[in-house]
Amino acid sequence: MLNLYRKLVHLYPAEYREVFGEEMLAVLAQENENSARGKLIDRGRLFFREIRGLAGGAVREHLRIAFRIQNELSFATGRFTMRNGFRFPKTTIVFMLLILGGVLTAIKRGEDIASSVPNANPPLTVHVQSVHSILLGGMPLFFALFYAAGLIGWAILFALRRSGVHRLAGMSTEQK
Repeated sequence: MLNLYRKLVHLYPAEYREVFGEEMLAVLAQENENSARGKLIDRGRLFFREIRGLAGGAVREHLRIAFRIQNELSFATGRFTMRNGFRFPKTTIVFMLLILGGVLTAIKRGEDIASSVPNANPPLTVHVQSVHSILLGGMPLFFALFYAAGLIGWAILFALRRSGVHRLAGMSTEQK
């Protein structure tokens, strides 16, 4: 099985093999040892699962190179992938939505409590004048312009393929 696996690893692009080839072989050798004492059907499942994974991974890597898909989140492939330099757990989005739901629920409950006791506090007898700040009016505009300038700069660098991601992607393994 390991000899066939070594031959199938050569389906991957050379640069990918240099970075991940030994690790892939080591993982399969460990899985092969763990399943050696198992049933024949379990070993067959492992064999076909690994062969299918190898062939599919090699095709994906060649497509990634052919279409110049970089190591970031790719909407061209329609999925999140874990690669070197990209570590964004899928569960982060779920946790952020749960936190947002909790905050909205807390706000709603606070409004319900406030509306159920309308005259609990005595009215203020001191007249409070509102103060308008010049700073607060200009800050959102400043941040919006700053964000737009950064976005334009990033778009120019991305179009010229001069950002750090592109430079690192073009480097060989020895240079990294």
